Amino acid sequence: MSHKYSAVCRTGMALFTIIAAGFLFGGCTTTPPSKPSAAPKTDTRAALDDAANATLSKLYEAAPSSRELVARARGVLVFPDVLSGSFIVGAEHGKGVLRVGQSAVGYYRTTSGSIGFQAGAQSKAMVLLFMTDDALNKFRNSSGWTVGADATVAIVNIGANGRIDTNTAKQPIVGFVMNNGGLMAGVSLEGTKISKYEP
Repeated sequence: MSHKYSAVCRTGMALFTIIAAGFLFGGCTTTPPSKPSAAPKTDTRAALDDAANATLSKLYEAAPSSRELVARARGVLVFPDVLSGSFIVGAEHGKGVLRVGQSAVGYYRTTSGSIGFQAGAQSKAMVLLFMTDDALNKFRNSSGWTVGADATVAIVNIGANGRIDTNTAKQPIVGFVMNNGGLMAGVSLEGTKISKYEP
């Protein structure tokens, strides 16, 4: 009887040891606690300006003909990093800078919502070109500006020859949307809200 009892005890102790070791070594193989995250890269004016420069460089690389269009624009609004992601009901948000000539004249935030399946977070960049003084002035003088309600943004299409669609380029406000894969086609900015922001 005592022999069976001690065998059960030994089995129990062995099982306990294996479980304890699993927890111990499992803890060793997991990633260490992350350090406190640094401030977001786009929280200062200098960081936003640098990110905008990088975004425009990527745009010129993806669509070389866009450089001429940007040069003709009366104002260029760049959102380097618009983050979107959720499940079923989505939300997007980002911060950007408005340039007139080579000067930053204001900083803005964008928000929008969408409904549909969105697995995981996604990031994209948006560049809006105000091609007329009237379109630019209406945007700058607004307290809150929404695509579709206050103005229409024509998303630029790039033809097979690499040139920008001429009809789109003639619109008062044109836009480019990019992700890591390059220019995005067939997207809509309808409902995107843009308001002033002070970094």
